Amino acid sequence: MGNKVHPNSVRLGYIHDWESKWFSLREMPALIGEDFKIRNLVKNTFRAAAVSWVGIERAGSYLRVNIHTARPGVVIGKKGADIEAIRTQIENLTQRKTFINVMEIKDPELDARLVAEAIAMQLEKRIAYRRAMRRAMERTMQAGALGIKVMVGGRLNGAEIARREWMREGRVPLHTFCADVDYGIAEAMTTAGVIGVKVWIFKKQLFVKSPKELLLAAKKEGALAPAAMPASEPAPAPVAEQPVVAETGVVDFGPEGENKDADA
Repeated sequence: MGNKVHPNSVRLGYIHDWESKWFSLREMPALIGEDFKIRNLVKNTFRAAAVSWVGIERAGSYLRVNIHTARPGVVIGKKGADIEAIRTQIENLTQRKTFINVMEIKDPELDARLVAEAIAMQLEKRIAYRRAMRRAMERTMQAGALGIKVMVGGRLNGAEIARREWMREGRVPLHTFCADVDYGIAEAMTTAGVIGVKVWIFKKQLFVKSPKELLLAAKKEGALAPAAMPASEPAPAPVAEQPVVAETGVVDFGPEGENKDADA
């Protein structure tokens, strides 16, 4: 058995950020359980709203909940009724003054959790797992991803023996820390049992550029350099040629200069 590391946890503090932002050594166990209850409450209340993740921030007696969803209108509700109802439930649960922000996910095809939930919903509707996987991979690659890997496990197609099947398109560098790899899981409740879905999406690679990108950047800088200097600014004065000290210690003043050390 190989030891698996969560793709998001291994990149925390490097290219990924924490979902919970607070610090309290004394109340840490209670607050972790409270965060778990808040996230379950939000996801169970807005199952049809495509909620990807819930960020929680604490400052003193105040609590801020950031709901990241692909359908903000469903979360807010008519005239903000749904968002006020969930805010009241969270305040009763935590006994803290709560503020809720709804943040829209502009590219749901590039969010691993939403892609996994979409595949799970198709499996619950008795769609063939290979077709559901292939369709999700095509949409993600068309959205601009560099690679995607999808794995499903369980009693696939009602088989009596559970197994795992996976498909991959592009590249998914899990060992590269500067690679922005998103990871999400979901569960499909079928008549044959629970089928788990895992999705890895390689969005982009940070801090590293290919030779082709470096060449294009150099050409772009070279093309913009003359235009960057204003016309009214006088041209810089020519800099006198500096002597070059060779490894032997002899001072060379260039082809037109004289080597005084050699004459001496």
